[in-house]
Amino acid sequence: MAEIKADNTHQHQLTVPDPDIPDQKLPKPKRVASLDIFRGLTVALMILVDDAGGEWPMIGHAPWNGCNLADFVMPFFLFIVGMAIALALKRIPSRPMAIRKVIFRTLKLLFWGLLLQGGFSHAPDKLTYGVDMKKIRWCGILQRIALAYLVVALVEIFSTDAQGKDPASSWFSVLKLYYWHWLVAASVLIVYLAVIYGTYVPDWKFTVLNRNSTVEMTVACGMSGKLDPPCNAVGYIDRLVLGLNHMYQHPAWKRSKACTDNSPYEGPFRSDAPSWCYAPFEPEGVLSSVSSILSTIIGLHFGHVLVHFEGHPARLKHWSLMGFAFLILGITLHFTDAIPLNKQLYTFSYVCVTSGAAALVFSAFYIMVDIWGLRHLFLPLEWIGMNAMFVYVMAAEGIFAGFINGWYYDDPHNTLVYWIQKHIFIEVWNSKRVGILLYVLFAEIMFWGIVAGILHRLGIYWKL
Repeated sequence: MAEIKADNTHQHQLTVPDPDIPDQKLPKPKRVASLDIFRGLTVALMILVDDAGGEWPMIGHAPWNGCNLADFVMPFFLFIVGMAIALALKRIPSRPMAIRKVIFRTLKLLFWGLLLQGGFSHAPDKLTYGVDMKKIRWCGILQRIALAYLVVALVEIFSTDAQGKDPASSWFSVLKLYYWHWLVAASVLIVYLAVIYGTYVPDWKFTVLNRNSTVEMTVACGMSGKLDPPCNAVGYIDRLVLGLNHMYQHPAWKRSKACTDNSPYEGPFRSDAPSWCYAPFEPEGVLSSVSSILSTIIGLHFGHVLVHFEGHPARLKHWSLMGFAFLILGITLHFTDAIPLNKQLYTFSYVCVTSGAAALVFSAFYIMVDIWGLRHLFLPLEWIGMNAMFVYVMAAEGIFAGFINGWYYDDPHNTLVYWIQKHIFIEVWNSKRVGILLYVLFAEIMFWGIVAGILHRLGIYWKL
């Protein structure tokens, strides 16, 4: 999501200066193709899990503990943001100017986050717009990215003394050079663990609209240190800070076995479903967003390795060792029941597993693109990655599909999108599940890859 100027050459340069510095002062910046491809893959995964996850719940968000394909999307984005910060801010002519630009970009992320996920847009299914300010959702994907970007970018800006140094390509050299980043990461982790395990969560109440009447429900807690759905500190802080009306009203836990017999699919609640099944929960809430800063700091470190290390073997050795170390640590924490994998709470084990996976996926793209020269195999993903904000808004947030649905024939459900899904994909394969999956892959992801490619040829990019 970082603003890095595009380059139309096909050289695999790995030097990416700050795009906001005038071209007359610096050489024309080059893009890192493998990072663009990784970003494009992450946007494509978001489209896939959002639009096909209903029919394929195994790729959608885990109802609570666990880690499905959808649960890798957010930390992948944050990891990429961290890498982009290391590349874009490594040459700063003026610290005040850099701070102004970081703050301005943060405000733009917050604006688009509120507009797209605050409730104002009802695309693609409803032909209405507008939000009751009493129920606006304050948190969301772009808001979380904005917080992580702001904190990590400021840390990078205020540690510019390290950027002019050239460390030896050893295991601890970059860690020592940017020790302030790891001190911030340790502080974030300590605060998160202290709050999530030390905060007392009292009983709480909420109201549910039931057949034109409201029913008050009570959730019994009166404890601390719990990581279950009703009594965790993450939800408690969000209820205090945000308020129940401003939280996400359709949390993934409603698909859990405790709530519905159709789990992991959505379905009617069980007759004996606990009261918390009906309650809202914010998956991009306050405390979990603080923890998510760790994913960006880890990505920042991998960007520093790219900047300071010379030669592919040294970079790949560092990335792969750290990637496997994070994976092993996170899996161990989960399966020993020390800290469960949980995207909703953004637990430390979840940070480790997803950061390790991000490291290994990026390393794989780096090998295939920057070493083996197989860039042409991933051109659609690269094009999407170069216009990630545009594709995210148009496709992942359903703005383009909502526009198309606004042109219907006789009935609001009789639209071009519905016709293509039904007659070209579902009926041909005689399966709604397979048809929806193929529709998302070809009519959405591949389509937007081609559109992004055309925009790239025209030199058009949506930058924040």
